[in-house]
Amino acid sequence: MSKKTQKILGRERRKKQIRKKIYGTPEKPRLAVFRSLNHIYAQLIDDLNQKSLLTVSDLSKEVRAELKEKATKTETSSVVGKVAAAKILEKDINTVVFDRGGYKYHGRIKALAEAAREAGLKF
Repeated sequence: MSKKTQKILGRERRKKQIRKKIYGTPEKPRLAVFRSLNHIYAQLIDDLNQKSLLTVSDLSKEVRAELKEKATKTETSSVVGKVAAAKILEKDINTVVFDRGGYKYHGRIKALAEAAREAGLKF
């Protein structure tokens, strides 16, 4: 098994362990984060009704408007966190459950989470 395959399988294993404990409700939905090589996505999910309430990524128009031209991936993640928090607060939701998706709470994931907290969202 290659090292790349091991990393992917390890992340999937961690993701399953996290999802056993984390559950989103209409009052306190789950803020799930997906990080690809070039982009980052944040999605607000109501697991009880199996619905996605909103999605924000670095490809969104709102995020692109706030970004400067040569922003790093970490800076982009923090802008995604701010925009996501603003949209969530518009829906009158103050608290969420943070789902890091099996990734370490470090770098881009941490930047997104801290920016969302600074914008007024409670985890």
